[in-house]
Amino acid sequence: MSEVYRSRVYTDRPAYADFEAPAKFQAIMGIIATRLRQHPKAICSYSGGSDSDIMIDLIERTRAMFDGQLPPVKYVFFNTGLEMKAIKDHVKETAAKYGVEIEECRPKVSIVQSARTHGIPFVSKIMSAGLEEWQKKGIPLSIAEEYDQAEDKAAKRKELKERYPKCESVINFLCCCNSAGEPRPDIQLVINSSKYMRDFIGEYPPDFCVSAKCCDYCKKQVAHRVQKDYEMIITGERRDEGGMRSVPRQDNTSLCFTETASGQYRLRPLYYVSDKDKAWYKEHYGIKYSDAYEVYGLTRTGCCGCPISYKAVDDLEKIRPYEPNVVKAAWNIFGKSYVYRQKYNEYKAQRTAEAKEAAKTAKAEGDGK
Repeated sequence: MSEVYRSRVYTDRPAYADFEAPAKFQAIMGIIATRLRQHPKAICSYSGGSDSDIMIDLIERTRAMFDGQLPPVKYVFFNTGLEMKAIKDHVKETAAKYGVEIEECRPKVSIVQSARTHGIPFVSKIMSAGLEEWQKKGIPLSIAEEYDQAEDKAAKRKELKERYPKCESVINFLCCCNSAGEPRPDIQLVINSSKYMRDFIGEYPPDFCVSAKCCDYCKKQVAHRVQKDYEMIITGERRDEGGMRSVPRQDNTSLCFTETASGQYRLRPLYYVSDKDKAWYKEHYGIKYSDAYEVYGLTRTGCCGCPISYKAVDDLEKIRPYEPNVVKAAWNIFGKSYVYRQKYNEYKAQRTAEAKEAAKTAKAEGDGK
């Protein structure tokens, strides 16, 4: 049996990651207290979402437990310019509940400006970045077929690099390989991490620019500007959210506390908190989420209408009876991506059905011999 590779987020787990919810949250509160003592100048991003609600309650509950021995935390809310009223109201209510200030910060470049200048997201941040580079570089999709048919794939990868200089990442993305030319069809960084995507793009090229720059402008750049003078940054990422948040990188390894390249520290108190843990905490401490959850029926908020969510269109329909103007704005900005994703979903379903039917036919023919 071949050995199955397991990411460090699974193999280097701290003991408390596998505790039952009550003991796990007690351990997390201990971590928060320790890190606030060590790094008292701390800033925390509060989004108004359910993870943020659990996180701010944990922090303020910990501070109350130590009765003034722990420093206050600076809270900030990054308003992208496309936010539900339910979220904005909840931010104000949360600040009042805990007797803290949650400062609202806005981007210098709005979502609308970013979309018009660079493009709109499609499927995921990784997919968007790969397709954005592919569109800019103008490399033909046919290089993937060349690579697939090559006997010496490392040599082909080298030849492609020479043919298309300064295009290594997009070559790897399209050919589903690494820089050594080794096939890597199952990792998140390649086009076919979404099944049949390369074939779909080839048959139905997008008629709009793809880019996830809106996230950079409306969240990351704002966050860097606001957080740069603080010693410790507290965020609510959870490994169970998947995507890039489950992938170890320089400042996000298997630990919930790390040092960044800038010399700051990053604390992720909820990194090992599961959906089940969250549900227990909400029930046990009587946490009330925003109306986006409690009334509209959303299970996740994030950036309103972001096409990266596979449920974006369905969620917008849940929002529509309460906030139709937000829904209209989201469709005006991201509409082409919504439609294109639906077309991709239909294409993938058809290809999957055809593959199953072909396998069934091959099996029947094999059994008949």
